[in-house]
Order: sequence, then C-alpha cells, then structure tokens
Amino acid sequence: MSLLEKYLPRMEFSSYEDFIGNYKVNVPEDFNFGFDIIDGWAGAEPDKQALIWCDDNGAERRFTFGDLSALSNRAAGYFKSLGVGKGDVVMCVLRRRYEYWIVAAALCKLGAVIIPAVMQLTAKDIIYRLNMAKVKVVVCYDDSDGFIVSQMEQALPECPSVTARIVTPGAREGWLPWESALGGFPDTFERPSGDSRILADDPMLIYFTSGTTGLPKMALHNFAHPLGHIVTAKYWQQVRENKPHMSVSDSGWAKFGWGKMYGQLICGAPVFAYDMEKFVPAKLMENIGKYRVATFCAPPTMYRFMLADGMDGYDFSSIEHCGNAGEPLSPEVFNKIKDAWGLDMHEGFGQTESTVLIANFEWFAPRPGSMGKPSPLYDVDIVDEDGNPCEDGEEGRVIVRNTSAVGLFKGYHLDEKLTAEAFAGGVYDTGDRAWRDPDGYYYFVGRGDDMIKCSGYRIGPFEVESVLCEHDAVLECAVTAAPDPKRGQVVKATVVLNKGWAPSDVLVKELQDHVKRLTAPYKYPRIVEFIDELPKTVGGKIKRAQLRNTREPPPCVPY
Repeated sequence: MSLLEKYLPRMEFSSYEDFIGNYKVNVPEDFNFGFDIIDGWAGAEPDKQALIWCDDNGAERRFTFGDLSALSNRAAGYFKSLGVGKGDVVMCVLRRRYEYWIVAAALCKLGAVIIPAVMQLTAKDIIYRLNMAKVKVVVCYDDSDGFIVSQMEQALPECPSVTARIVTPGAREGWLPWESALGGFPDTFERPSGDSRILADDPMLIYFTSGTTGLPKMALHNFAHPLGHIVTAKYWQQVRENKPHMSVSDSGWAKFGWGKMYGQLICGAPVFAYDMEKFVPAKLMENIGKYRVATFCAPPTMYRFMLADGMDGYDFSSIEHCGNAGEPLSPEVFNKIKDAWGLDMHEGFGQTESTVLIANFEWFAPRPGSMGKPSPLYDVDIVDEDGNPCEDGEEGRVIVRNTSAVGLFKGYHLDEKLTAEAFAGGVYDTGDRAWRDPDGYYYFVGRGDDMIKCSGYRIGPFEVESVLCEHDAVLECAVTAAPDPKRGQVVKATVVLNKGWAPSDVLVKELQDHVKRLTAPYKYPRIVEFIDELPKTVGGKIKRAQLRNTREPPPCVPY
C-alpha cells in the first residue's frame, strides 16, 4: 500500500460525478503530518526528493524526506528544550526559507500551534498578533534590510507571553541562533503518548486573515487539515509524484499551505521553492525552466505581469498543468496563457478558512471566467438573502452546508461571536457571491461587501475588472463604488497602466467606451483614476476600502 492509499481508499475516478459521489478521505484519530507524512515517506523512501530550494543569490538546497525527517526531529528536540509543548503557539516569519518546512514539521511533532506570518508586518501588526494568540516563541528570518527583525524587536517588549526569539540565518544580539542550536539534538524524536498524545482534532495552525477592513481574525485549523489538501494538490493542481510543483506564495499566506506544503508532500511531489527577494517576472520564468517545474500555480496578477514582460525566449516545456488562485481569473489572461503555453488554466477558489472549495478538475474542460465546480469534500451551494437555494443564473451567497468537512476551519480562535456569525444557521457563509450556470460551473461575482449598488442595479467588481484588463493599456485594476447623490453609488476604476501608456482624458474615455462595448453599458466606470501600484494587504489582496471615496464623483449625467 502506498502512503497516499492509506488515506484514500479509492484514487481513480471515471467522471466528475463519480468523483463527487465516491471520494472519501480516511482521517486516523491521531493523524499528524510530521510523523505520518514526513516520517512516513522517510521510512518508505528516505531518498525521495521532498524540497528543492533556491534564492536570488545563487544559493540552492535540496532535501529528501529522510533529510526533513531528521532535521525536524532535531528541531522538535530544540523547541522542547525551550519549553514548547502541546498547544503552545509559535509564530514563524520565514518568507520562503527552507527552514519553514523543518519548523512546521517539528511543531506538528510536538502538538504545538504554528502561526505563519509575512515579512511586511509592522511593530503594531506584530503586537496585535502576538498578544491575541498568546505566542510563546517567535522564529524570524533576518533578511538583507533587517526590517522584520527590527519591527519584532520594537514589538516584543509589549508582548509578555513571548519567552524565546529565534533568528536565521547567522546570529544577532538578544536572539537565539537557529543553525547552531540544532546541533545538540538527536535525529530521532519519539511520538508523544498519554496526556501528550496529539489527536487529529487538536489545534495545529492559525492564519490571521488578511481582510480588507477591520482587524485580522484568527482562523483555526486542526491536525486533520492537511488531509483536506489532497484534493487541492492531486485533483486540482494535478501534481505528479517525483515531479516538481511550484506555487508562488510566501509562507505567511494560506496559499503556501495550499501549494507548497501539505497536499504536495502527501502526494510525494517535490516542492520547488524560489525564495525571491521581490517578484521579477524574468527571474521567475528563468527558474521555471531551469528547475523543470511540472505543475505550476500562481495568482492571475503574476501571470499578467509575466505576459506583460514577454514570455518569448523562456523554456516552459516542462509544464504539464497550470492553475491559478488567490483572485478571480479573467478570460483575457486565460486565453493568452493558452496561446503561449498550449494549456488551459485551471482556476481554484477557496479561503484562508478552507482548502479548495471549487475548482476546475480534470474531468471537465475549464470555461474562461469560471472558477469550476465544487470539491467533493464540501457541500457547496448558492443561496439568496433568506437562505433559499438560488436557481441557475441567479446570483447569491456561497455557503458550505457540511461544516465538519475535512479541511474546513474550526472557527475563529478565541472569538465565539465571530465564529457564531460565520456558522449561523448551521452553514458556513463564505461571504462571497457567485452564480452557477446550467452545467454546474460557478462564476465569482465578488465579496458581499464589495458589491456596487447603482440606480437599482447590483454590479460585481470582477466583471468590470475582467473587461478592463482586456484593454492593452491595463496591467491591473480594481473596481470599487464611489458615492453619487442621485444613483447612490457609481462604478470607479483604479488602473495601473502597462509600459508605454500614460494617463490622459482620452484614455479615460477609451477605457469607458471599451467597457460599454463589452458589457452592459450601465456597468462602465464613471470615475477612472490612474495609480502606480494598487494598495494591497500583507496577504496580497487589494485594499478596496482604501480605494473608495478618494475622488468626488463627476456631475450626474443620464445613462
């Protein structure tokens, strides 16, 4: 029996209907990613490649499952010596450093809770997170500009729960050095038993959600969560055993767990991690060819930047499957990538609170603009404001009816009120809006609080954004509402221009006419403003609230 077969009694399906009706994942009572997956593969195939890592400075490291097993055992011993045990919380700010995989597996073996965080956090952000979650230990990457470490040092005096701080690479005054600390601990670590036994329903992972408004919430996942990502990796991203998979994500984002950690390693697909200082399309495209990436996943914005930079001269011949997530995919990017690579892009949709909820799976052809069909793990539906199922073609709220599904979060940690609101009526309300066509394909409309209400019409920002992005001048854009004395709200477009284009009144009119031609005329942006860069959260999502109301609406004119 292969490692994957231990959790999937059946892996092959003849159709999407067969997949939906018969997919089942077995969840052992004490499932633990560190012991059962990392050590499991190490016991069966110790030389099997698990991680290929490189950075912008020419450094490269390769790790087998045997390597990760031994290193995570030593790390578990080290964390234990610092007093970390079951239920203790550790924050990791490690960008895409290879240490993250070692730390995450080690904390699993201790039954500790990991909080991944991004490098852009300020001292204020850090104080909020450390105190809210009662973090015991922080592990931090000291990059070239030292920003995150300095912010951490400003924050820590106000965070009494933190008892130890660890830095990598090298040494820094007041910090414990990661590399030298591991040397004194053995390559073996005994699985906890008795009162320390770790169960699948115990807390394992907290993501601070990067909402566009309000303070971040703590989405809590249990130790069974990685098994929910088998669908993400095997059936959506279609990873190949022993062939490198690349998802472009920082370890502080939930997308890292989606594409660089759990499902991929469970399936035996080595993760390729390019630890970039910043996103440079040319460097990313060079590394795809150099490391022979077989399956690839990135946000649509990154595809758009690669297309704008020019794909000629790069080797994409190794890519067998490509996908996207993190934001909706416009038909324009779908079609351009198909022309360039000869592959359909497979969009996936989900949240920090889940594994992949809806995706384009192998049994049906992707449709441009559609995020696909529901995962077999989740009973997904679209409902109206009264909770009644919507008819095909009718827009509504996306919900999950089976709230105990493997992979779905357990609630918002330490916040009973928010948890109760999220699961009101016995369903999980995603807060997203969509519609479904007669063939069962789902189409994203927008977040519920992003909808634009103009003269009695409801306008989803994504549709307008997709049309705008088809214009050659537009690199990326965000559509929001602006107040209007007569209509209540009007559509506003904030646009980042491609190279060679400059803002002008003529271009504003051209973009407005472009939208009128390609969608319902009432949806055109009455306000168009140009900006060098869209404001985004540390998780990479557009801060739409920040873009609203930055200009007065134009004089009212009839449609």
